[in-house]
Amino acid sequence: MNYPYFFDKVPSIRLYDPLSDFLGAFTNGEMEISYLECVKLAGHSCPTVAGAYLMAHKGLQYLYTDTLPQRGMVHVSMREGEREGVTGVICNVISFIAGAGGVGGFKGIQGNFSRDNLVSYNVPMEGEVTLTRLDTQEHVSLSYDPSIVPSDPAMKPLMGKALQGIATNEEKEKFGELWQARVEKILLSETLWDQMITIH
Repeated sequence: MNYPYFFDKVPSIRLYDPLSDFLGAFTNGEMEISYLECVKLAGHSCPTVAGAYLMAHKGLQYLYTDTLPQRGMVHVSMREGEREGVTGVICNVISFIAGAGGVGGFKGIQGNFSRDNLVSYNVPMEGEVTLTRLDTQEHVSLSYDPSIVPSDPAMKPLMGKALQGIATNEEKEKFGELWQARVEKILLSETLWDQMITIH
């Protein structure tokens, strides 16, 4: 499987998963989720998927300053409705990382390890997404603005040609390269993260 090399350079998110620990899926329940895995989940790599990944990364770091984040122990709330814009995409990525399921999520084992009803939409907040620890009720709200990393001016006309079906193979390839170049800068420019991700 071939993919842009920078996917492997994005820092993975380390977590403790009590359900995986109980069922022996990962030694001591310790696991990592990579950007590549989130790309597979979403089906594509874009600034939105990158932003969701970064918000999960920053939010979990904020909530768990001196220990591994506990997967399945975080509630994910979204300001907008599930059908609004890219809200569903963002929530899918963050919920995957946090181990938070909706109404159809895992119901648990004899009252333990349940992951259903851990996602809410249309929740009034200052940010775009709020992560809440179930054990302490500590929460953090975050928003994301990738405009500080502009796209290459050549990308828009190339996208237009590709969507119209008139782009050459070379133009299609160039569009993909330019698209992923912006995503790469968003994900690997750690000095810009604090300007793109706001904690409320």
